[in-house]
Amino acid sequence: MRIFHVSEEDDIHEFQPRIPTRKDLDQSKGLVWAVNETCLPNFLTPRNCPRVCFHVGPNTSDADKQTYLSSSCQHAVVIENRWFETITETKLYLYEFDPIHFKLQDDNAGYYVSDRAQVPINKIKIDHPIQELFRRQVEVRFVDQLWDIYDEIQQTTLQWSMCRMRFARSRN
Repeated sequence: MRIFHVSEEDDIHEFQPRIPTRKDLDQSKGLVWAVNETCLPNFLTPRNCPRVCFHVGPNTSDADKQTYLSSSCQHAVVIENRWFETITETKLYLYEFDPIHFKLQDDNAGYYVSDRAQVPINKIKIDHPIQELFRRQVEVRFVDQLWDIYDEIQQTTLQWSMCRMRFARSRN
């Protein structure tokens, strides 16, 4: 298994635990976050880019696969049109960690955490995030607004993740 932290910063030598901003997590304990390779495409965008991501899981129905994914893809990332230029100009860095120092935090989202400072074992530069998503056979969709797919995908058997929705355009 490989786990990564995605950043727009190219010079991180050590990751220090940070207090989670999510209110459903213990606010007294800092964590270093990483994501597994299956869910990595959910983070191959600029940090604050709102997005709806979904992929085939072990319990995904054939009907949901046919309805929500093209025949050649098992994963999709849906982004607002207004982020197209930003994503094409953004460079990303994948910091890879030794998974032995991490524990699973959320299987559906692919999140792993460590409460200790972590030094990456590898750094990979991504010059073109959209091309990297295509290389990983991820379907990329650009839409005017995310709220319709946000509401709809939660009613499916697909595994999904909604990221940075506070930066999404307002609901109509």
